[in-house]
Amino acid sequence: MSTVPEEPIERVREVVTRVIDALGFEASVNVVESDDEIRATVEGPEEMGRLIGRHGQTIDALQHLAWRAAYHDHDVRKAVVVDAAGYRQRREEALQRQADRAASEALRYGRPVELDPMGAAERKTVHNYLADRTDVETHSEGDEPERRLVVSPLRGPS
Repeated sequence: MSTVPEEPIERVREVVTRVIDALGFEASVNVVESDDEIRATVEGPEEMGRLIGRHGQTIDALQHLAWRAAYHDHDVRKAVVVDAAGYRQRREEALQRQADRAASEALRYGRPVELDPMGAAERKTVHNYLADRTDVETHSEGDEPERRLVVSPLRGPS
C-alpha cells in the first residue's frame, strides 16, 4: 500500500492519476498551483467523454473527490479544478450564453426566467457573470438537486 502524499497538490495529482489509470486512459495529468487554486488538467490522445461524463457529472465528482483528498486534514483550503479536453472553458462559455439568453428574455417579457437546475459552482458562475449588469438581478430558488438560478429584470418590458 502506498503512502498518502503530504502536500495538497501531490494529493490531487495522485487521486486524478489513479482514476485515469483505473479508466484505462493513455493520458497524462498536469497539475499546477496558484494563489487561489490547484488545477489538474488531463491531456491525452483519447476521447475524454467518459471522464467528463453526462453533463460533466463524472469530472465534477472527480474534482470533488480530489478536493476532499487534498484538504481533509488542512484548515487552509483553496479551490481544486479538474479539467479535460477544455471542458471547463467550453462549459463556462455555454453557461454565459444561457445567461445572456435568459437576461434578454427577462428584459423582453418583463418577467423572471428560470434556468435549468445546476450545481452550486455553475450557479455561482452565472451569478458572477451577470453581477455587473444593471438591468437584471439573479437569485437561486429550490432545493438541491433541483436548485435553479432565476434571472429577473430590474425594469419593465422594452
